[in-house]
Amino acid sequence: MKAIVCENFAPIQELKLRDVESPVAKPGEVVVNVKAAGVNYPDALVVQGLYQVKPPLPFVPGFEFAGVVDSFGDGVDQFPAGTRVLGVHPGYGAYAEQIAVPAMCLMPIPDAVSFTDAANLACAHGTAHHALKQRAQLKAGETLLVLGAAGGTGIAAVQIGKAMGAKVIAACSSEEKLEVAKQNGADVLINYASQDLRKALKEVTAGKGVNVVYDPVGGDAFDQCCRSMARNGRLLVVGFASGRIPQLAVNLALVKEFSVAGVFWGNFIENEPAVYAQNVREMFTWFSEGKIKVVTDAVFALEQAPEALQRLMDRQVAGKLVLEI
Repeated sequence: MKAIVCENFAPIQELKLRDVESPVAKPGEVVVNVKAAGVNYPDALVVQGLYQVKPPLPFVPGFEFAGVVDSFGDGVDQFPAGTRVLGVHPGYGAYAEQIAVPAMCLMPIPDAVSFTDAANLACAHGTAHHALKQRAQLKAGETLLVLGAAGGTGIAAVQIGKAMGAKVIAACSSEEKLEVAKQNGADVLINYASQDLRKALKEVTAGKGVNVVYDPVGGDAFDQCCRSMARNGRLLVVGFASGRIPQLAVNLALVKEFSVAGVFWGNFIENEPAVYAQNVREMFTWFSEGKIKVVTDAVFALEQAPEALQRLMDRQVAGKLVLEI
């Protein structure tokens, strides 16, 4: 079968399309014919050796996929051949024509959901959902600030924040990106490239500060958010797309009485699979009701994976990217 292979931690362009051995299901495993694989920022980091987890070399990147069950090993009876499934595999391997994963990594896809939408729903919406529901315990009527609100996980946070009843403030670096956030339900728009973020937040919240901040950006925006929190606020650390990992001035957390919570979705699904399954079911319900949707910016072929990943690193994406296989 064909697969994208990372042979060394190196620039994205050194990824190779290779012929590799097709997987065989071991006991408890399922082999899936991959139809679509989500392209995510951690994928771009891990192949360069910049992620917090470094898998053994060589490896096939990608952890988010949708497809059709091809075969299964002993002990698996819930996924007969032909079942449409969504999968998340912490061990990577999704940038390939087939992948073998433990059965517990799979969930059936409703007939109304396409492979592309399912693959792109898992990570971005899954991260935002876990962050806002379990980590922030967002309540209806609270204010939610979403940084990088036109990125894949930013759009997801805007949509899910609205579904949970929050007033959503979207912050982006351009008017074009703000328009994307507006189309996905944002109530208030802030261009932090041309506006003073802290001043704008003070005006929007009438000086009360923001209840919840969803931050996949880091850098200077994080610093300003620390000074814009409401009492009992929750600042969610999701990622560092700006390139700078900020330092927390803990005196601000003391004086303002806000909390900082880390969000590591991969750790969540590994340690709380039952809760993760409940989250996915709720997301599919919201999807069927039109409360959330997948915004796919561009579709790439498997061999174009390096191009897709570079586009992510260059922050030239509004929504999600996907490989269709």
